[in-house]
Amino acid sequence: MESIQLLNTAIIKSKEKKINQSFDERLNQVCNSPVIDVLNKCITSYAEAQKISRDQAALQVVETIRELDAIWSDYVAIEGIDRLKQMLKGH
Repeated sequence: MESIQLLNTAIIKSKEKKINQSFDERLNQVCNSPVIDVLNKCITSYAEAQKISRDQAALQVVETIRELDAIWSDYVAIEGIDRLKQMLKGH
């Protein structure tokens, strides 16, 4: 049990090293990108078409993108697990 806690702590600490701390710069770059302009237009158009507020439209867009990301993360993880199982069977 102690080694599991040790491994979990090591995993968390290793992720901490990968975090980019320049939040202001990154946020500024993203907010000023052409993609944000396109998303803004998309949200406005979607809100009008669905007769909902821009806040609701933005939330739905973000939730949909997150769901797509989660689906693909699960898919990639399952593919990796399947390949790992195949590799282990081969040994």
